[in-house]
Amino acid sequence: MRKPRLILVFCLLCLTAFWFFTSPAGCTGQETAMEVSNMEEARRLMVEQLVAYGVTDQKILAAMGKVPRHRFLPAGYMTSAAYGDHPLPIGHDQTISQPYIVAYMTECMHLAKGEKVLEIGTGSGYQAAVLAEIGADVYSIEIVPELASHAIDVLKTTGYACHVKCGDGYQGWAEYAPFSVIIVTCAPRELPEKLVEQLAEGGRMILPLGNVFSQRLVILRKKDGKIEQEEDLPVRFVPMIKK
Repeated sequence: MRKPRLILVFCLLCLTAFWFFTSPAGCTGQETAMEVSNMEEARRLMVEQLVAYGVTDQKILAAMGKVPRHRFLPAGYMTSAAYGDHPLPIGHDQTISQPYIVAYMTECMHLAKGEKVLEIGTGSGYQAAVLAEIGADVYSIEIVPELASHAIDVLKTTGYACHVKCGDGYQGWAEYAPFSVIIVTCAPRELPEKLVEQLAEGGRMILPLGNVFSQRLVILRKKDGKIEQEEDLPVRFVPMIKK
């Protein structure tokens, strides 16, 4: 009677070892071929949905079809719904924006290759990666140290050369100003003056403006030293934090 039990225990141990060495954890964090294939298909479906929503810029669609969004989620926040069209938590009361908003805000800026872009609110680093994939020269500021560190690491490991620092987005990045484009991915109550100052002549800025209950995307253009302001979609972003 003992022999069948020993055989059963041996089989269970073999199955456990097989699972360990073939799972992502057992492969030192690398994705299996099946997981890579599943994520590629999820990205393809995400891009199809963006097209259905009206995104037409082929550079943006190609970039979002290539950037591995799931890899930008911090440990502990990974999910099989990484490519769903909704925001996702990334810790510290922050989120990664839904794919449509990332694509829409980027498309509104009509980016040309090589333009210098300032992003306020690096978060996971995903928006910065999309901008870099399009060909922008990206400077990004994140106020939460843990998220800034995460973004720097994941951008490096995925091969995107972006300039990221931990700091107060309200101050902008004067050292590298002026910027052709400024994209703000968190909502200030009022227009940050220093960001307006750091916008180049002919430059564009997009940001959500308002309080937690009422926000709209606002598009700014600088012409002859003056700001033209246009209100756009109603949105819901996390508040912009001051130090």
